[in-house]
Formats: sequence, C-alpha cells, structure tokens
Amino acid sequence: MASTSRIFEYFVVCGLGPEIRALDGVKGFHGAEEMYMPAFIDQFPHSGHALYPPPPPQLPTCVLPAGVRIYSSGLDANDVSTYPRSYPIVLTEGDGSKIYVSCIAFRDPICEDITEAYQIPAKSFADKCICFVSHSPCFQVLRDALEEIFVLCFSPAGCSKPLWDIISHVVSNVPLPTPGKDRVLFAIDNCLLSAETPPKEWLPHADISFQPLVQCLDVDKLIQLFTAVLLERRILLRSNKYTLLTLVSEAICHLIYPIRWQHVYIPIIFSSGVDYIDAPTPYMMGLHSGVDTSGVTMDGVVVVDLEYNRITTTEEIPPIPESEHNFLRGEILKLLQPNVVGIDYMKINLGSMSDHSLRAATKSWGQEHDFQLRLIFLRFFARIMSGYRNFIDNALQTGFNAQAFLKKRSRATNQPVESMSMIMQFIETQGFLDYLERCNNAEEFTNNLLDKLQDATGRGQNPLAIFPSHVADPEIITIADSEIEGSGQTIC
Repeated sequence: MASTSRIFEYFVVCGLGPEIRALDGVKGFHGAEEMYMPAFIDQFPHSGHALYPPPPPQLPTCVLPAGVRIYSSGLDANDVSTYPRSYPIVLTEGDGSKIYVSCIAFRDPICEDITEAYQIPAKSFADKCICFVSHSPCFQVLRDALEEIFVLCFSPAGCSKPLWDIISHVVSNVPLPTPGKDRVLFAIDNCLLSAETPPKEWLPHADISFQPLVQCLDVDKLIQLFTAVLLERRILLRSNKYTLLTLVSEAICHLIYPIRWQHVYIPIIFSSGVDYIDAPTPYMMGLHSGVDTSGVTMDGVVVVDLEYNRITTTEEIPPIPESEHNFLRGEILKLLQPNVVGIDYMKINLGSMSDHSLRAATKSWGQEHDFQLRLIFLRFFARIMSGYRNFIDNALQTGFNAQAFLKKRSRATNQPVESMSMIMQFIETQGFLDYLERCNNAEEFTNNLLDKLQDATGRGQNPLAIFPSHVADPEIITIADSEIEGSGQTIC
C-alpha cells in the first residue's frame, strides 16, 4: 500500500507580481534593460489549506535566479533563446532537509492592468515560472508531470478538463510510493505517468542521471572535485545551464555516500547572491556562468567550470593515497571507456572473471551505469576506511581513535603517517563525524552498506552480494482520473 505522503506538495506560479520592483528594491518600471524581482503569483493548495508547510518565501528568487526580464516579444520559433526552459532546483531547509522543485520558465504576456499601472509598453512579455514542489527526490516524474501541464496550458486543442482541476487532482491524490513495494500510476489528461522508489536496502534514492557529471568532467577532474567535496572545501560550480548545476551537485552528493554533505548547499544561487561566495565556511553552490564574479574574492574557493572541464583553486587539494586513487581511476575508466581499457582482452565469457562493469559499459548510458558508478565509489570508501570500526571509541570526544587508525594504515601500506594528509583531513570533517554518530544509532542506520561491503569483501564475495538477490515485482497502484467539472479557468 502506498504511503499517505504525496509526491506533489504544491503547484506554484512565480513571475512579475502586482507590485513591480527592480532587483535593487526600487519600485516601478525602469526599462526593459532592468531585471525585476520575482514574486508569488498563485499556488495550489492555497495557504492554510495544505497538509505541508507553505513553500519557502525565497522560492520565487530561486526558481527565477536571474530575476524577471521584460521583453517586447514572446516565443519565436526561429530564436532558441525565446524557448521555454525546463530545469530542477534544490532548496535546503534549516534542519538540512531538501525541497525538490521542477521548473519551467517561459515568456508570458503581461496583463493590461500591470502595463497600464506601471506604463510598460503594451503587448510586452515577462518571465514566468510554473513549478511542482516536493520533499521527494522524484526528479523525473516531477519534470514529466510539469511538462504535461505546460503542454496542456498552451495546447491549441486545450484539454478535456479545466486545468486547475487537473492540477488539483494530481496534487491531492498521487501518493508517494512505498520504497521497493509499489509503483504508482496516474494520468494527466491523456498522458500516463508512473513513480516508484528503490528498496531501503539499496543505495539511497537518486532519480537522476550521473551521465552529465562524467560528460562535463574528465576522470581526473571528477576525482579532484570528489576529493574537494569530501574534504569540505568551498565549492563553486559554474555553467550556463541551470539543469547541469543541479544534476552535478546532486550527483556528487550521492557519490560521497555514506558520507553526507553537512554544510551550505545551494545548487543554483540567485544572481544577486554572489556575495555569498565570500563566506568563510564550507559550501557547495552553483552559479550561472553569465553572472560576473570579478568583484568577489575567490581565495580558497574551488571553482569548477563545467563548460570547459576546468577546476581552479588557490589552495592545494591533497591527493587521494596512490593505492585508492589508482583503484578509483581505473574502475571509472573501465566504466567510461571499456573499449580502450579492455582492448587487449579476449572477448570470451570466463564466468566469474567477467567484469560486470565492463559489460554494462558496452551499452549506451543508463540506470545500470549510474548504479555501477555509485558502487565504484562505495568500494573506494570500503578500501580507504578499511578496519575503521575497530577504532570507534565513544570514550573519546570525537568518537574515533584517529591516531591509532592512521598508525595501523601506516603499517599496512608501508607509508609514513605524515604522507596521509588527505585521510587526516577527511577523518576530521563534520561529514565523517556525522557518519560515526549515525553508526552508533542502530535505529537510524540499520542499513549500513559500507559495513556490509567490507564484510562481503572480507569473505571474498562479489560486491553485489550486499544487495537483495531478488526484488519482488511492485504492486501496481492506479490513481483513478476523477470526473470533474469546472469553469475552464487557466493559469496562463
């Protein structure tokens, strides 16, 4: 049976509000060259009539991070820059929980009341954004559903029911699937959509593709970014595509599993928030490459240019120890470049000797590649944290005997402790200390895949043995399409 929680918590419309202000706060219309403050325009459910807390007040500035621009024309089929844009964003609440938002931004006619009140040229257009808001990381179903709503909004044929009634039905009736138990089917007009989440015994739910990450960064840059995140540096991602900023941020957070990012997390920062880059504490933020940062101090910031496969920083990022680095680099290359890595190998089936990741990599990128990439990084943690459980000591303030752990590693690798700068920094991070606390909380951390992997490796088992060998077919839960009548009100 599906849970009582819902996938879609709110449908929200943001754009040019009834009170127009420039980004600097000055009220009024100051020309088409100026950018204006986005505002809430409408939402469902309305405030005070929802099961969930209201959308965060900063949502408009987050879904339209550059602000609202006013245009003399709308969509032009011959001009790609006028096309609607579909992208996800992620917001972080005070308690660390995430809010997932799917957005579609487009040019929409400004209503006559506003153009007359502020003396804006007639038949002008402005940026508007519709979005679904959720606490569930169901990126794909959020996007698919929103795109169907958008198509219905602008379809010349219209839709079979009033649009707000369709939105109301989806938001009010589509439950969050029980992990590994069921698949929820629902319809938006004539389009059938589905949602399901993996069993709790698997890696955490990641409804994204990791392909953009490995396409934007080569293997060495990927490992450098991974190391900087693991050591809790100040990370600034740059791209001219909002979707890339969010997907890469989410992907790298999943690759550091079982460690959790503990600091400021803003995958897309609004343009007027560039001063946040000067913050002295660790953060992971994404900023559109069109935003000027020449006036911002970048000392110590790890700047990752996703357009040009480039990482720059004024501070050294200590390298991963050679053994673990060679493993990580080699396994990623096997996954990404199987025809090069395996060019000398005979193409025959040798049973247990055949490499699962090599076989997966011969196909076009899909969910199996995402899983294999995540498993490679989990295997990395199993190596670099080998034997860590023997050094958990709750009598110590940190809960971990770092000195004894490093000495044991020094003896095992024949390397002096002084050469383990990366590991020494890692075991002092908040992420590692948080992991140790969760290890001591049996109720919260019953499915520790790292411990299972280390145990399986010690027994000589295949790493895949840590996952359920058989997963039952999910129960199909169909959400009936209600027969509703209404006034034909639209949102556009």
